[in-house]
Amino acid sequence: MRDETQTNSAGPGDRLITAGAIVFFIGVVATVVTVAPLFLGAKPFPTFMYGLSMLMAVGFVLAGAGLLRSIGAGRRAARSGTEETAGSR
Repeated sequence: MRDETQTNSAGPGDRLITAGAIVFFIGVVATVVTVAPLFLGAKPFPTFMYGLSMLMAVGFVLAGAGLLRSIGAGRRAARSGTEETAGSR
């Protein structure tokens, strides 16, 4: 069974982790851009711009969900006695 699994194949949850990291870093950039005028003495952005800062939390939750999904698939594979992941079914 191990010979059939590709080493570069994405396991369950990998896409969620990647998407979560991307969304998190977009939120980091939005937070820096939103908070910078407050330190520079410029006119602050409108209130809805602060909502973009919440993308950090959304990205963190997405990555956490992907991590939990990956852990669950690993536990199921270990319980069944095979080394394959649930993504190759």
